[in-house]
Amino acid sequence: MCETCGCGQTEDTGIHTHLDENGNPYLHSHAHGEHEHEHGDAGPEYGHDHSPGEDAAHSHGHPAGPGLKSGRVINVNRDILSENNRLAERNRGFFAGRGVYCFNMVSSPGSGKTTILEKTIGLLSGMKKIYVIEGDQQTSRDAERIEKSGAPAVQVNTGTGCHLDAHMVNSALQKLNPERNSLLFIENVGNLVCPALFDLGESKRVVVISVTEGDDKPLKYPYMFASSRLCIINKTDLLPYVDFSMEVFMDNARKASPKIEFIALSAKTGEGMDEWLKILQ
Repeated sequence: MCETCGCGQTEDTGIHTHLDENGNPYLHSHAHGEHEHEHGDAGPEYGHDHSPGEDAAHSHGHPAGPGLKSGRVINVNRDILSENNRLAERNRGFFAGRGVYCFNMVSSPGSGKTTILEKTIGLLSGMKKIYVIEGDQQTSRDAERIEKSGAPAVQVNTGTGCHLDAHMVNSALQKLNPERNSLLFIENVGNLVCPALFDLGESKRVVVISVTEGDDKPLKYPYMFASSRLCIINKTDLLPYVDFSMEVFMDNARKASPKIEFIALSAKTGEGMDEWLKILQ
């Protein structure tokens, strides 16, 4: 269970995950502690009926006791990500004001995000100023790799946390102070669950998978794919050696996000990197 964002606590706390009209995941809570009830003289033996999957707008049935004319229920729905979303909008305004295009790179561990960024920095050297925010639970290994490639980087260690949030990004931005009309990459913590819920203020969310992970990945982690507009399929040089169908994977991803786009590449060999660079340029 994630101690930072509370995922995995749905049954105990009343926190629920949904998709909005744009397919973006969000959380809301309607725990018992947030309801006010007037029971009058009713005795202690009244019951609640909460069905599994019940929406935020629900009712409580209380048997009328002696002296109880009517029951009143006040539903208080609280966006538990409101503070994060407020800071994300601040980050987004900063990017817009400076003309900084920000990519939030998300994936499971080992998909090749850092290698893709290393190759990208090398290929765009002298053409575009690039900055990187590196998210990991521990160590500064990836930030060191990025700096060796030629881009300023700030390492953010989350400890027990499984994702970056808007506050962490805001703090890193103050250290990086990116130039106008530059590119910023946020390499999120390797995790296909929690980062899907946290808006960082990015211009585009890019989910990276490798062909070694299996073509059923979008079915297992639909929220991440639903909140991403671009999917990089990495390590295509290994396709002859793994059981991975590009067609099946894309079909599964479109079930979560019908408008998602794909780039197939190999960061190791460089094949397909030109399509990625076209988007960046």
